Amino acid sequence: MRIRRRIVSCVGAILGSVILCIAASGAHAAITGMTGPNFNLTAKHSHLSTPDGGSILFWGYAPNGTTPQYPGPTLIVNEGDTVNITLNVDPADPYLGADNVSIVFPGQTGVTTTGGVPGIITTEADGTTSVTYTFTASNPGTYLYHSGTQPELQVEMGLFGALIVRPLAGAGQAYNTADTSFDREVLFLLSEMDPTIHQLVELGLRANIDNTTYKPVYWFINGRAAPDTMLPPGVPWLPTQPYNCMPRMMPGETLLMRVVNAGRDLHPFHHHGNHSRIVGKSGMMLESSPGLGADLSTEVFTIQSVPGETVDALFTWTGQGLGWDIYGDPTDPAFAHDCIDTSGDGFDDTTMEYCADHGKPFPVILPETQDMAFGGFWSGSPFLGSDAALPPGEGGLNPNGGFTFMWHSHNEKEMANNDIFPGGMMTMLMIEPPGTVIDE
Repeated sequence: MRIRRRIVSCVGAILGSVILCIAASGAHAAITGMTGPNFNLTAKHSHLSTPDGGSILFWGYAPNGTTPQYPGPTLIVNEGDTVNITLNVDPADPYLGADNVSIVFPGQTGVTTTGGVPGIITTEADGTTSVTYTFTASNPGTYLYHSGTQPELQVEMGLFGALIVRPLAGAGQAYNTADTSFDREVLFLLSEMDPTIHQLVELGLRANIDNTTYKPVYWFINGRAAPDTMLPPGVPWLPTQPYNCMPRMMPGETLLMRVVNAGRDLHPFHHHGNHSRIVGKSGMMLESSPGLGADLSTEVFTIQSVPGETVDALFTWTGQGLGWDIYGDPTDPAFAHDCIDTSGDGFDDTTMEYCADHGKPFPVILPETQDMAFGGFWSGSPFLGSDAALPPGEGGLNPNGGFTFMWHSHNEKEMANNDIFPGGMMTMLMIEPPGTVIDE
């Protein structure tokens, strides 16, 4: 607890009032995107914002010809759908209008095209001709889509996104087996950026781009660098970066982590609090033979996110084994409660409290208030759903008295914005008290 509070204290103090918007605006952990099976995208340029005040040119897929997004819109379809994606290029775009653009769909078979012009990898759209890609979403899972035209440039510039195929079993399962069931899901679309390339494109100096000197200094989750990852989705001051990444869950729930690496580098994504169980990779459930479920699943504490690969992992948290009654101070009559386990699995039927720790006091005596340093996420209490008096101006970012765990890249340089910490590929998991209404 002391270590966790120290980490949160350092980060929370710097994030300041930014995170207060989370509680006030109802940030949530549901995956937002476009539902299919028919989509219309237009490639054109805009600018994205970085938390250190930068404004960087990018190329994005704009849904229905509106505002381009970094990354492209998350496309959500159902298993068995016939998916049609029509791609256009804005001919008036000063940075992209003269280019051909395309989309490839790793993991999808039988992709056919209508219209467009021939390209090296796939059929492409240009400023005068659109192309429609058609395929059957045969297998559930998480996928990447990206440009197949000059991908070393166009993917770097932002022409990529995530594709989610929901199984026939429904939205509450990653695949068509009960052992992949979940309560909540979050997308972690990882990418990096070398702003020098974007500046050369903006200056019309593409011939000067040298990929042998590639040096990213920005790292993103769902198109945002921390602390912007934890702002609500769709905030008006980030019009081209609508997706956030702020996982929230209650004890005993199962969170599906859809991790996608759209970049060039390996990103070891580390999730504090518990191991996760990887049940699928690149849209394939880890099963030894049909009908056995994810019997080849593995538990990890860091997801090694390989470039171009997707990972589906299940994460749970109950507080099991912490060694004290996190659900309330057993010495305070106001927090008196029982642990009722009629199923015999060791957990409370409703709250998922680990009953073996019921009634155990917090094993550490905290220093006096004047001797402690407080981060914005510290509620003043080590008990879930509780708070305590804090000095004026301290705390305030954890009104529900939840537990906070940092989730981030384990490449330490990737937790910075242009070498400034904290930032980059980082967010926070909030374990909310049982009964909390989490906006979906």
